[in-house]
Amino acid sequence: MATMLPTDKAGARSLADVLPNSLAALRGIPNDLSLPAVESVVVVVVDGLGRSQLQARAGHARFLTSTRSDAIVSVFPSTTAAALATFATGVLPGTHGLVGYRTLDAANDRVVNQLNGWDDRMLPETWQRERTVFEKAGDDGIRTFAIGQAKYAASGFTRAILRGATYVSANTIAERRAAAVRVAREYPGSLTYLYIPELDRASHQYGWESDQWLSVLEAVDAEVSTLASQLPARTGLLVTADHGSVDVPASSHVLFDTAPELIDGVRHVGGEPRCLHLYLEPGATASDRETLARTWEESESQRAWVATREELVASGLLGEVSAEVLPRIGDVIVAARKRIVYYDSRPADQSARKMIGQHGSLTHEERSIPLIRLGAFQR
Repeated sequence: MATMLPTDKAGARSLADVLPNSLAALRGIPNDLSLPAVESVVVVVVDGLGRSQLQARAGHARFLTSTRSDAIVSVFPSTTAAALATFATGVLPGTHGLVGYRTLDAANDRVVNQLNGWDDRMLPETWQRERTVFEKAGDDGIRTFAIGQAKYAASGFTRAILRGATYVSANTIAERRAAAVRVAREYPGSLTYLYIPELDRASHQYGWESDQWLSVLEAVDAEVSTLASQLPARTGLLVTADHGSVDVPASSHVLFDTAPELIDGVRHVGGEPRCLHLYLEPGATASDRETLARTWEESESQRAWVATREELVASGLLGEVSAEVLPRIGDVIVAARKRIVYYDSRPADQSARKMIGQHGSLTHEERSIPLIRLGAFQR
């Protein structure tokens, strides 16, 4: 039997709760996060700002750490595509359908990057299956806005998760902060989402323990401080993240394809280096999945959690899994528990192996994220 997957405590607050409860606060109704009634709401998502990393570098984020924050949990896999889809819809990946970084498009026999691999064979409007919180807000006449860099304005991922929101392009962090202030002032009663990807980029390139990451953290801290001071008085401000990260040196890369038994019967490799989705040949049975999982377990049980598709679904980590989403989940899942990453050395493009900061798995460093209450939400 595979190593038991760590699961969330019953009633634990998660990223899925943030936007629905923000909308409840706008409506002036009681909510699970105990957010008070406010006139407007701004929610900032800092990509890659794990709670462990923030606490470890508190001296470089004096404003963000000056008020008590709540610990909430991100999704599994702890990757941006799955997490931001959960943030925007309020449901877990098994329902919205973005179950990983690279997942199987069975109809076209391919693995597709869920952030930038969209095309006319996999339409974001239907692949992401749920109505967004922004669409639900619009039902009540509430204006919603999403503030991000111009290059994301018409992307497939934006079309998948930000349906219903008016997209506001602003390229620098300072420009996005100014845009959020302007929207809150011009549209009282609105709900605004502000996205900051720069910290995660620094983590991938340099690692979160680097000076470069610290420099971006300091810039984020300064801009959020300014944002809080400039928003209208009755505006609630929340700061959260999609995931944390771990730094993994090149010496800890595991080239799993060099062990033939670990790829026996595997047609496609999806997921990402800290959370592999292994897809078997069409027609694979539960017994086939069990056989491959046990082979991985014998090899990697000290370094990874291994589960069949059935075991992952039964764990509840993906929430309720619809029949349409089920084939998108790997036949076998391998989630790193030690500071390692799993790479397939067969593809010609090995550029991803330059990344230092990594995420996607089930560790506390990757899944614990902050929820910081500021402005009219500050306690």
